Amino acid sequence: MPLVTTGELVTRAAAAHSAVASFNIITLEHVEAVIAGAEAADAPVVLQVSENAVKFRYGRLLPLARAAVAAAERAAVPVGLHLDHVQSDDLLRQAADAGFSSVMYDAARLPYAQNLAATRTATDWAHAQGLWIEAELGQVGGKSGQPALDAHAPGARTDPAEARAFVADSGVDALAVAIGSTHAMTTRTATLDHDLLKRLSATLDVPLVLHGSSGVPDDELAAAVAGGIAKVNVGTALNIAMTGAIREFLADHPEAVDSRKYLSVGREAMARAVTGIIAALAQPLNGSKRP
Repeated sequence: MPLVTTGELVTRAAAAHSAVASFNIITLEHVEAVIAGAEAADAPVVLQVSENAVKFRYGRLLPLARAAVAAAERAAVPVGLHLDHVQSDDLLRQAADAGFSSVMYDAARLPYAQNLAATRTATDWAHAQGLWIEAELGQVGGKSGQPALDAHAPGARTDPAEARAFVADSGVDALAVAIGSTHAMTTRTATLDHDLLKRLSATLDVPLVLHGSSGVPDDELAAAVAGGIAKVNVGTALNIAMTGAIREFLADHPEAVDSRKYLSVGREAMARAVTGIIAALAQPLNGSKRP
C-alpha cells in the first residue's frame, strides 16, 4: 500500500470523530511492530521520528526514515510518516526529501511571541513544500527546558482564546493541546481535563493532538477522542513493552546471546501494545457508539 499523508489520516479521523494513533519509532523493530500492530487492528497508523531519535541515530535522519518508508509501502494498512518535535531548522528542511508528509515544529520552549514568530516561519516553509504542520503552546512535561513554560506540568493548561489566536496567526494545520498529559510517564495514571478539551474543540477549527498519551488510561483516551482529539501520540508505552519483554526473556534465558531471539520478543510485545492502544481509541464511550 502506498505511503499516505499524515494530514489525510488526521483530517479523515477528525471528520469521523475518531483519532489516528501515532507512534514514535527508534529502531527497525519499532517500525515493524507498529505496522504489525496496526495491521492486527486493521487501522491506519502514523510512524513518528522525533528529533531525539535522530540524535540517537548519530544525527542521521535518512537511515531510519528510509526504512520506515520501505516498510510502510509494504503495509496492509495506510501508514503516514511524521517528523516529531523538531526544534532544528536544519532538520525541518530535511523532512520533505526524506519522505515525511508532516512535521511537528516545536518552538514551545520559547515565550509566546517568539514561539509564534518561529512557528509562522516554519509553517510558511512547510506549506511551500506541501507539508502538513503541527505545533503546540508551551512545553510538554517530561522534557528538559524551562519549567515556567511547561504547558503540560501539573495544573498547566492550554488557554482556548490564546490557542485560537495562535492558530490563526501561525497558520498551522493542527495543534497539540495541554489538557493534563505528560511526556515519558511509565504509569497510566493521567487524568485529562475534559471540560477544557470541550472548550478547545469548540474554539479551534483545526484538528487537536494529544501528546504524552502513554500515561493516559484507556477510558481517558476514549473520552479524549470523543471530546475532539484526532491524533494521539504514543512513545514510552512501546519502550516499556519492549524493555519488559526483553528483561523477562533474558531472565528466563541467561545463556542467550543471539539478539534476534530477544529482539523478536520485544517486537512482538510492542505490536501487542500498538493493537491495544488503537483498540482503546476506537472503544465506545459509556457503552454507546461514537457519533
